[in-house]
Amino acid sequence: MAADVSEFHYGLVTPIAAYLMACLGAVLALRCTTRSIGRGRGEKRFGWLALGAVSLGCGIWTMHFIAMIGFSVDGALVSYDAGRTVLSLVVCIAVVAAGVFLVGYRGSGPVTLGTAGVLTGLGVAVMHYLGMTAMNTGGTVHYDTTVVVLSVVIAVVAATAALWAAVSIRAVWATVGASLVMGAAVATMHYTGMAAVSVHVAQTQTGGQSSTSLLAFLLVMLAGPVAALILAAAIVMFDPEVVGGQRDWTAPETPAPTGHPWHSTDSPQSVADRRYMS
Repeated sequence: MAADVSEFHYGLVTPIAAYLMACLGAVLALRCTTRSIGRGRGEKRFGWLALGAVSLGCGIWTMHFIAMIGFSVDGALVSYDAGRTVLSLVVCIAVVAAGVFLVGYRGSGPVTLGTAGVLTGLGVAVMHYLGMTAMNTGGTVHYDTTVVVLSVVIAVVAATAALWAAVSIRAVWATVGASLVMGAAVATMHYTGMAAVSVHVAQTQTGGQSSTSLLAFLLVMLAGPVAALILAAAIVMFDPEVVGGQRDWTAPETPAPTGHPWHSTDSPQSVADRRYMS
């Protein structure tokens, strides 16, 4: 029989927390990408792009996973496979990194941006549904194909917009505004995907969604990505160029003169003295 499912077992706590984590990952990714702009192809540019990719990937994955904490199936105890859950995190960071490095090194031209956006969007969708396969409800999970396709389209559009913003927006407040929009897009993709879900259970199971073992597992899974976001936030906060939105390169300094500006036989006389002596 079809069971009643809910995305809001804990009310608005999980969707709000999930949205904030998505925004945090987005704003960190944007500031890190800003830091890399204007640099050469050396280690520093690679490092900032890598940090931005990890921040955005962790932000997206954490948003999805926190939202899943609020998912409940009436009459069933939800559990998760640890291996597939971790794999979904790896997939998310990998596809986001591919998109970020593609636009970071090749620019935001239409072909590059479109390719990176489709690649990253499809990867995020794969991450979402791979994470869903890690869920065990003791029943059968079904999906509405039309809604699934809609969620994938949203993922591609959101990823393309995020990658464009990553290489186009540099001002701090513009970055904050863009991250709020990006967080909303990620959340919309998740809840659209979850709207496609229906669960059929053969019999009612004992237990509840607030099982201590389930919550402990979820918190352990979140520890790593959240720690990565905190570390990235600390790096961004203590880098003055990122916070101030300053340019990421400086003009080479003019070398100091090696000798006096006067001829070797001259003395440091004032301009007036030279005029009267001539």
